[in-house]
Amino acid sequence: MAGLILAVILVAGVAGLSLAPGLIGAGLLRPYEVARGRRLFTLVTSGFVHATYAHLLFNALTLWSFGFVLERRVGSGRFLLLYAVGLLVSDLGTVYRQRNNPDYASLGASGAILAVLFASIVYFPQQSIFIAFIPVPVPAWLFAFGYLAYSVYASRHGRDHINHDAHLGGAVAGLLFVLLTDPGAMRRAAGLIF
Repeated sequence: MAGLILAVILVAGVAGLSLAPGLIGAGLLRPYEVARGRRLFTLVTSGFVHATYAHLLFNALTLWSFGFVLERRVGSGRFLLLYAVGLLVSDLGTVYRQRNNPDYASLGASGAILAVLFASIVYFPQQSIFIAFIPVPVPAWLFAFGYLAYSVYASRHGRDHINHDAHLGGAVAGLLFVLLTDPGAMRRAAGLIF
């Protein structure tokens, strides 16, 4: 399932960026519209179009790095459900926050990808994460706390055209998904961390 999702993201991303740029505009999530019951399909399509090749590559690399191992651990059905929940929950937070802003638009798979990443951190809390600008591996659990804190801050203060609400929503969706579907995994992770 991770392979299929990755392939769809790559095909849709390349198509929108190179072959049919109209796909990006058609797939954009516009919370103002969704909050009024219009363009509901963009809750899904926005997760498959990307703003730049760097954006696409970063999301694809993250899914490739964490998705396949996680899918082997939880199974294809639960993995697909996790991805779908991450995609929708991350979009719903954005829709709520930006519901009265007719100029706001969002795109990218980051919310769903972060749901996968944070679920992976619960299942494999002792893994290390490599971050481009940090020369040493970071323990996954430490990355998770730092990323959540940064996302909360950036959501409130950021002016960088990045949908930090979707990132935060996706990360929290991944954690809640594991808590609800496999509470023992949360307890095991906490026992390894604390």
